[in-house]
Amino acid sequence: MTTQQLLAIVVIVVLTAVNTRGIRTGALVQNVFTFAKVASLLGLACLGYLMGRNPEVIAANFGHLWEYMSVGGAPGAPVTFEWAAIALVGTAMVGPLFSSDSWNNVTFAAAEVRNPQRNLPLALGLGVGIVSLLYLACNLVYMSVLTFPQIIAAPEDRVATAVVSVMFGPAATSIMAAAIMVSTFGCLNGIILSGARVYLTMARDKLFFAKAGELDAKTHAPVPALAMQCGWSVLLTLSGQYNDLLDYVIFAVLLFYILTIAGLFRLRRTRPGLARPYKAVGYPVVPALYILMAVLIEVLLLMNKPEFTVRGLVLVLLGVPVYFLWQRKGVAA
Repeated sequence: MTTQQLLAIVVIVVLTAVNTRGIRTGALVQNVFTFAKVASLLGLACLGYLMGRNPEVIAANFGHLWEYMSVGGAPGAPVTFEWAAIALVGTAMVGPLFSSDSWNNVTFAAAEVRNPQRNLPLALGLGVGIVSLLYLACNLVYMSVLTFPQIIAAPEDRVATAVVSVMFGPAATSIMAAAIMVSTFGCLNGIILSGARVYLTMARDKLFFAKAGELDAKTHAPVPALAMQCGWSVLLTLSGQYNDLLDYVIFAVLLFYILTIAGLFRLRRTRPGLARPYKAVGYPVVPALYILMAVLIEVLLLMNKPEFTVRGLVLVLLGVPVYFLWQRKGVAA
């Protein structure tokens, strides 16, 4: 076990314990760390724009952008803005998709949200909008401070740390490391808080262990579900490298997003009279475009990262016979 894995396990256990005290406690922790994370990213974007911009870097990055669109990313290489460029961009979407993947996690706790018909769409819209703006602002700063070769060569893909070290020197990297830890802590708390609610619902639908459907009598928190989630998370932490798990997660997540949105088309056809308190904006064009783009990324990941995505696909498919077995029994063990 490495030091990083040990620290990750400790954080998972501590945050799980915090969330067993109820959704109010978990939400309080989430709000504090979300505010700190957003403030850190805003600070990075503003300081980078005001103090870190390098005209030579901007000219090199934006003036010769397409030179880096070859698969190898080498400047001066032949521009291949066709399939190779599409493959490069599609494969590189793993990071951006992961950075915003928890956009829908608030819906997992919909049963505990006041006026969900109003507050859930509002939270989703504001959350996606703010995260997208912050992501674009920070990436513009990266491309204004570091050349593409410097970005590619950033140790362990820590581009923000490399940017801060260029602007303020090596000593500032400790500050950036602390900001990254705050961001990670807040993200992990949100996933722990919302993820356990999925297992709770599955158990009550008799598709998971019945114990996971129980709530604590005092805090009304899904303590058994939190404990099961904690145990599985610890095993995943010990199973491999972070980047490997990232590829597994994004491939599986996109697959389920595709199935979920495809279900929207099916329900519109098979149950036209069903009550729909939430509106699908831009239907059917926007959902169809999302499915097409997501399928393209899935294909590109299978082609360019088969060693991880195929395993992720196999892991997901293993759940199919388990689902039918549980459904046949009708009662979770």
